[in-house]
Amino acid sequence: MIDFDKVHPRIDTNSVKWDAIKEMYRRENLLPLWVADMDFLAPEPVTKALQQAVAQGIYGYSIFPDSLYHAIIDWQRTRHDYTIEKQDILFNSGVVPSLALALQSYTQENDAVLIHDPVYHPFADVINRNKRQLIREPLLERNGHFEIDFASMEQTIIDHHVKLFILCNPHNPGGRVWTKEELRTIGTLCQKHHVIVVSDEIHQDIVFAPHTFTSFQTVDPSFAAFSIVLSSATKTFNLAGIKNSMIFIKDPQLRKQFIEAQEINVQGEINTFGAVATEAAYRDGTPWLEELLLYLSGNADFIRDFLQQELPKVRFQMPEGTYLMWLDFSAYGLSDNQLQRILIKEANVVLNQGTIFGPHGTQHMRLNFACSRTILTQALQQIAKAFQAIDNQ
Repeated sequence: MIDFDKVHPRIDTNSVKWDAIKEMYRRENLLPLWVADMDFLAPEPVTKALQQAVAQGIYGYSIFPDSLYHAIIDWQRTRHDYTIEKQDILFNSGVVPSLALALQSYTQENDAVLIHDPVYHPFADVINRNKRQLIREPLLERNGHFEIDFASMEQTIIDHHVKLFILCNPHNPGGRVWTKEELRTIGTLCQKHHVIVVSDEIHQDIVFAPHTFTSFQTVDPSFAAFSIVLSSATKTFNLAGIKNSMIFIKDPQLRKQFIEAQEINVQGEINTFGAVATEAAYRDGTPWLEELLLYLSGNADFIRDFLQQELPKVRFQMPEGTYLMWLDFSAYGLSDNQLQRILIKEANVVLNQGTIFGPHGTQHMRLNFACSRTILTQALQQIAKAFQAIDNQ
């Protein structure tokens, strides 16, 4: 049994999640439930593999061993019924840099690129920085989760001559795990209108039963002709600092275009420790992951019960995947700045402001529950105290 309840001090470790907030907000003792990394130790096999790599004492240039490719291929086949070959796998430092390369590979300046709203905020940033036209398609909030208005999405594609769509599956910040039927409809629309799909599947392994993850390219073999998949072991195994991600591209022409963009930008290499950690995680990390999923599911249930009991005015979407929960504070009638001020100054808790995920994130916050139950309980109690004080005014 892995002790996910244990609190591992991260202050003064150069942690963005824990150390950056002191400078940002000029306050002590803030509890960080924001940046999407976990407060848990990485799997022991990963630590041992990294220790062995450090112990050999020479840190020169490295090749990608066949064992790394085999670990990735086996993981995708075993966990997600997704068959890829060695030639389909490219490497890069992260999913967001790979998004930039995808835009440069498959679109031109001023081309329209579609994303959902709300969605992971670097999507919009990368589109804008690459001087593409940002198009947002609002998600519908129904039955306690996000849904896609496919008729509206198709009309948006037509009206703006969309060239590329960035899919987030599982969805960040809403925690939706899009069904095979939903993905099929997305693929059919994009195929019909000649839209390239870039599927960000970095949270693919963090999915809670009875929900199941479906990789975009497994829905229909023909989808591989107009799509690429972005993935990584970093979210699954809490390895964000190793800076390693994969791009799965089955179509030879799409792969050629992406490689050309990598060469122009001198990207495509990963550091030794990224390769070592990724291989060890995929080879030996399954037992750790299974325990993690149970713990995270328990944290999500704990938040649900707490909010229903202590903060019934705060609506939420129960995540089907990810370790992120989307909270709706609109019943309090606060502005986004007021909401942020109360959480920081009264509750002493840092969440992600909903507005960074798009205009439809107003009066919402994203909560990262990948932490010990002790810290989660303390943070929720502080939030409840602050908002109960508002109710009692």
